[in-house]
Amino acid sequence: MTSTTVVGALTIKIPSTYLDTLSLTSGGSLQNLGLEPGETNAKATAVGLDVYTKMLAEANAEQDLTKRYDKYAEAQAWLVDSSLAIPNVSQGGIPTLRKTVPFSAAFSQAGNKGVESYKYVKLQDKVVTTAEYEEARQKWLKEKEESNKKAQEELAKHVK
Repeated sequence: MTSTTVVGALTIKIPSTYLDTLSLTSGGSLQNLGLEPGETNAKATAVGLDVYTKMLAEANAEQDLTKRYDKYAEAQAWLVDSSLAIPNVSQGGIPTLRKTVPFSAAFSQAGNKGVESYKYVKLQDKVVTTAEYEEARQKWLKEKEESNKKAQEELAKHVK
Protein backbone atom coordinates (compact mmCIF):
# COMPACT_ATOMS: atom_id res chain seq x y z
CA MET A 1 0.00 0.00 0.00
CA THR A 2 1.26 3.45 -0.85
CA SER A 3 0.09 6.61 0.84
CA THR A 4 -0.21 9.86 -1.08
CA THR A 5 0.66 13.24 0.37
CA VAL A 6 0.19 16.60 -1.29
CA VAL A 7 2.94 19.09 -0.50
CA GLY A 8 2.33 22.39 -2.27
CA ALA A 9 1.85 21.51 -5.93
CA LEU A 10 3.60 18.15 -5.55
CA THR A 11 1.96 14.84 -4.87
CA ILE A 12 4.38 12.58 -3.00
CA LYS A 13 3.85 8.86 -2.70
CA ILE A 14 5.11 7.49 0.60
CA PRO A 15 5.48 3.73 0.76
CA SER A 16 4.24 2.16 3.94
CA THR A 17 4.35 -1.35 2.53
CA TYR A 18 6.48 -2.86 5.29
CA LEU A 19 4.50 -1.32 8.11
CA ASP A 20 1.11 -2.08 6.57
CA THR A 21 1.78 -5.83 6.50
CA LEU A 22 0.51 -6.12 10.08
CA SER A 23 -2.24 -3.51 9.91
CA LEU A 24 -5.57 -4.99 10.99
CA THR A 25 -7.30 -3.28 8.07
CA SER A 26 -5.12 -4.53 5.22
CA GLY A 27 -2.18 -6.54 6.56
CA GLY A 28 -0.88 -9.18 4.18
CA SER A 29 1.09 -10.94 6.92
CA LEU A 30 -1.75 -11.30 9.39
CA GLN A 31 -2.43 -14.87 8.25
CA ASN A 32 0.98 -15.82 9.70
CA LEU A 33 -0.48 -14.87 13.08
CA GLY A 34 -3.80 -16.66 12.52
CA LEU A 35 -5.68 -13.45 11.70
CA GLU A 36 -7.46 -12.09 8.64
CA PRO A 37 -7.31 -8.49 7.34
CA GLY A 38 -10.33 -6.50 8.44
CA GLU A 39 -10.95 -8.82 11.39
CA THR A 40 -10.53 -7.54 14.93
CA ASN A 41 -10.65 -10.12 17.67
CA ALA A 42 -9.32 -10.83 21.16
CA LYS A 43 -6.01 -12.22 19.83
CA ALA A 44 -5.31 -9.05 17.86
CA THR A 45 -6.20 -6.85 20.82
CA ALA A 46 -4.16 -8.98 23.23
CA VAL A 47 -0.96 -8.40 21.26
CA GLY A 48 -1.76 -4.74 20.63
CA LEU A 49 -2.38 -4.79 16.90
CA ASP A 50 -5.36 -2.48 17.41
CA VAL A 51 -3.00 0.11 18.92
CA TYR A 52 -0.50 -0.45 16.09
CA THR A 53 -3.20 -0.06 13.42
CA LYS A 54 -4.28 3.20 15.06
CA MET A 55 -0.65 4.42 14.98
CA LEU A 56 -0.49 3.66 11.24
CA ALA A 57 -3.78 5.44 10.60
CA GLU A 58 -2.47 8.52 12.41
CA ALA A 59 0.77 8.42 10.40
CA ASN A 60 -1.15 8.05 7.14
CA ALA A 61 -3.38 11.01 8.03
CA GLU A 62 -0.47 13.32 8.94
CA GLN A 63 0.10 15.97 6.24
CA ASP A 64 3.43 17.31 7.53
CA LEU A 65 6.04 15.07 5.90
CA THR A 66 8.54 15.25 8.77
CA LYS A 67 5.88 14.50 11.37
CA ARG A 68 4.57 11.67 9.18
CA TYR A 69 8.00 10.02 9.03
CA ASP A 70 8.35 10.44 12.79
CA LYS A 71 5.00 8.70 13.29
CA TYR A 72 6.04 5.87 10.96
CA ALA A 73 9.28 5.54 12.96
CA GLU A 74 7.27 5.34 16.20
CA ALA A 75 5.04 2.65 14.70
CA GLN A 76 8.06 0.67 13.51
CA ALA A 77 9.72 0.98 16.92
CA TRP A 78 6.51 -0.25 18.56
CA LEU A 79 6.43 -3.21 16.18
CA VAL A 80 10.02 -4.21 16.93
CA ASP A 81 9.65 -3.60 20.68
CA SER A 82 6.53 -5.78 20.75
CA SER A 83 8.52 -8.65 19.17
CA LEU A 84 5.72 -9.34 16.72
CA ALA A 85 8.22 -8.61 14.00
CA ILE A 86 11.85 -9.46 14.54
CA PRO A 87 14.21 -8.09 11.86
CA ASN A 88 15.70 -11.02 9.98
CA VAL A 89 17.68 -9.35 7.21
CA SER A 90 20.96 -7.77 8.11
CA GLN A 91 22.82 -7.30 4.83
CA GLY A 92 25.75 -9.44 5.98
CA GLY A 93 25.66 -9.18 9.76
CA ILE A 94 24.74 -12.30 11.65
CA PRO A 95 23.35 -11.86 15.15
CA THR A 96 24.51 -14.68 17.39
CA LEU A 97 24.32 -15.71 21.00
CA ARG A 98 27.18 -17.83 22.26
CA LYS A 99 29.00 -19.04 25.33
CA THR A 100 32.04 -20.28 23.45
CA VAL A 101 35.21 -18.26 23.99
CA PRO A 102 35.69 -16.31 20.76
CA PHE A 103 38.49 -17.58 18.53
CA SER A 104 39.28 -20.56 20.76
CA ALA A 105 38.43 -23.03 17.97
CA ALA A 106 40.87 -24.23 15.35
CA PHE A 107 41.05 -22.09 12.20
CA SER A 108 42.35 -22.67 8.71
CA GLN A 109 41.73 -21.08 5.33
CA ALA A 110 42.41 -24.43 3.66
CA GLY A 111 41.50 -27.99 4.52
CA ASN A 112 38.98 -29.00 7.12
CA LYS A 113 40.72 -27.77 10.27
CA GLY A 114 38.04 -26.06 12.32
CA VAL A 115 35.10 -27.19 10.20
CA GLU A 116 32.46 -28.69 12.50
CA SER A 117 35.15 -29.56 14.99
CA TYR A 118 34.93 -28.90 18.70
CA LYS A 119 38.61 -29.53 19.31
CA TYR A 120 40.17 -26.63 21.24
CA VAL A 121 36.81 -24.88 21.72
CA LYS A 122 36.49 -23.40 25.20
CA LEU A 123 33.25 -22.56 26.99
CA GLN A 124 32.53 -19.79 29.43
CA ASP A 125 29.72 -19.37 31.95
CA LYS A 126 28.30 -16.11 30.62
CA VAL A 127 27.17 -15.05 27.15
CA VAL A 128 29.89 -13.30 25.15
CA THR A 129 29.38 -9.54 24.93
CA THR A 130 30.23 -7.45 21.88
CA ALA A 131 33.11 -5.83 23.77
CA GLU A 132 34.53 -9.24 24.77
CA TYR A 133 34.23 -10.46 21.19
CA GLU A 134 36.00 -7.39 19.77
CA GLU A 135 38.77 -7.67 22.35
CA ALA A 136 39.27 -11.36 21.52
CA ARG A 137 39.19 -10.58 17.79
CA GLN A 138 41.91 -7.93 18.10
CA LYS A 139 44.05 -10.32 20.17
CA TRP A 140 43.51 -13.10 17.62
CA LEU A 141 44.40 -10.83 14.69
CA LYS A 142 47.62 -9.77 16.44
CA GLU A 143 48.56 -13.38 17.24
CA LYS A 144 47.74 -14.40 13.66
CA GLU A 145 49.95 -11.62 12.27
CA GLU A 146 52.85 -12.68 14.52
CA SER A 147 52.37 -16.34 13.64
CA ASN A 148 52.27 -15.58 9.92
CA LYS A 149 55.42 -13.44 10.20
CA LYS A 150 57.24 -16.24 12.03
CA ALA A 151 56.12 -18.78 9.40
CA GLN A 152 57.37 -16.51 6.60
CA GLU A 153 60.76 -16.09 8.31
CA GLU A 154 61.09 -19.86 8.76
CA LEU A 155 60.10 -20.40 5.15
CA ALA A 156 62.75 -17.90 3.99
CA LYS A 157 65.42 -19.88 5.90
CA HIS A 158 64.17 -23.13 4.43
CA VAL A 159 64.10 -21.96 0.79
CA LYS A 160 67.55 -21.04 -0.48
